[in-house]
Amino acid sequence: MLTKRIIPCLDVKDNRVVKGIKFLNLRDAGDPVELGARYSDEGADELVFLDITATIRFRKTIIELVEKVAENVFIPFTVGGGIQTVEQMDEILRSGADKVSVNTAAVSKPELLTEAAQRFGSQCVVLAIDARRAKDKPHKWQVCVKAGTEPTEIDVVEWAIRGEKLGAGEILLTSMDADGTKAGYDNKLNKAVSDAVDIPMIASGGAGKLNHLYDAIAVGGADAVLMASITHFGNYTINQIKDYLASRGLPVNIQ
Repeated sequence: MLTKRIIPCLDVKDNRVVKGIKFLNLRDAGDPVELGARYSDEGADELVFLDITATIRFRKTIIELVEKVAENVFIPFTVGGGIQTVEQMDEILRSGADKVSVNTAAVSKPELLTEAAQRFGSQCVVLAIDARRAKDKPHKWQVCVKAGTEPTEIDVVEWAIRGEKLGAGEILLTSMDADGTKAGYDNKLNKAVSDAVDIPMIASGGAGKLNHLYDAIAVGGADAVLMASITHFGNYTINQIKDYLASRGLPVNIQ
């Protein structure tokens, strides 16, 4: 079994890290540069930075802030939010990111994934999927875009399969139903996607306890777990998370 990655997520709005419940009721969680540096020092395997209002405000990702965070972290760094072209991806990568995450733009222009993979390599291209359980089909999930504000008729599992074929090297899968609830990941969703693709899948949305992280990997089939609330607000450190997962037999990178 490959080493499982622990990845804190910085959802950024107006230059501050925020965290909400099901993408709503956002509250302040700190300075992104300070938080990023802390996670890097604590031994996080990677860091994700999502400019959550860039798309709905029709603007580019905040490059200056990305540069500041990149200067203070020494782990792989993924950046997403408002990225619509390979030129913007190039700018993000030149600003210090190791990977770029695309969601809305990939849905509206799927060939963007292929263009990016051909130019930068699939390892740099992360397909972010915001998934919501379909009301009329409880065993299906629909893709949502524009920071979760706009549902589509696209099936999540089918989109994940297509995204891999188009060139994505990784999938960042967020359950909108579980996000911020601290009640656990949607492992039926995670398992459906992880079984359908051969590329790594990062599970996101719902972490509240240490066993939730274990279940996302052992039950949901995730290759990595993304978290925010449980680390931003001091519930657990990265070391505590890794020690717990290791104690339960999962391979993690302990410093």
